[in-house]
Amino acid sequence: MKGYVFHGPGEASWEDVPDPGIKEPTDAIVKVSAVTICGTDLHILKGDVPEVRPGTVLGHEAVGEIVETGSDVRTVRPGERVLLSCVTSCGRCRYCREGVYGQCLGGGGWILGHTIDGTQAEYVRVPYADLSVHPLPGTLASEDAVLLADIFPTSYEVGVLNGRVRPGDTVVIVGAGPIGLAAIATARLFSPERIIAVDLAPARLEAARRFGADAVAEVHEAPHQLVADLTDGLGADVAIEAVGVPDTFELCTRVVRPGGHVANVGVHGKPATLHLEDLWIRDVTITTGLVDTYSTPTLLRMAAAGRLPTGQLVTHTFPLEQMERAYDVFSRAAETGALKVVLGGEQHELAVPTA
Repeated sequence: MKGYVFHGPGEASWEDVPDPGIKEPTDAIVKVSAVTICGTDLHILKGDVPEVRPGTVLGHEAVGEIVETGSDVRTVRPGERVLLSCVTSCGRCRYCREGVYGQCLGGGGWILGHTIDGTQAEYVRVPYADLSVHPLPGTLASEDAVLLADIFPTSYEVGVLNGRVRPGDTVVIVGAGPIGLAAIATARLFSPERIIAVDLAPARLEAARRFGADAVAEVHEAPHQLVADLTDGLGADVAIEAVGVPDTFELCTRVVRPGGHVANVGVHGKPATLHLEDLWIRDVTITTGLVDTYSTPTLLRMAAAGRLPTGQLVTHTFPLEQMERAYDVFSRAAETGALKVVLGGEQHELAVPTA
């Protein structure tokens, strides 16, 4: 089969790789019908995630059809269309029994495209299939469903829920890429008073308005002053970091109010300064996290009911074999206007302004 193989920082290619097979009785083999590229995949290509070994097939988000199952798999069978979760769960260890699947000690957690071959291929082996794939309703299109493999549960759990967004809050979301936009959409479920989006790119700020941001600011426009002006000097109740660079994390700690929450979602490849000389007296709560995907069944029901703007995030689609072109478009989002790219299914390209 073909797969997108990581060969080291800055090097990857769509090439022949061995077909996956059943290794454990809890495995399933899935034929990939739709897959997407995550910002984390770009971090891997930059060398920010050194645990990923050269020779690994990338990707941790997909929709596909079960083609084979191990002898212990009970909840899915060949022929079923399923969503592959970005996080795998053994279901038995202490963390899994507490619903903290991202920290699984039994061989799960974030393993696809990280410690084992991932989903950016024609076929993929999924360990612990009973707990790590979700049967899909026929009404939910694959290009919509694939966004529930990672970005929507990540934004919802690690950003909105960890940040404890409540009715009447002022929420600042730094980064209006796919994760930030999904955070806007899911924060709105809690009826905040206002959502403020911050980004470098005017096109992404315009997308943030479409997703429900009440105010936007470019980074060079002193966003901390905008937040102060809109909150009578108090600051944001919740600041969600959705980029993964030191400056955006530090901006979140500057705009949050005393007693507020900073929820870090971004994948960081470099150290960020924690200004405890300013923060120690302000009762600020800072959370980090890898998504656990406990919310995926709920989000799936909401998406099937038309309650989540999943399709609005998909700006480009490609055939699966055009993986290298899709990576190029996604990595140059400021030029191409890309939000999420999906490979597989019907191909189209939305007209998205880039300036």
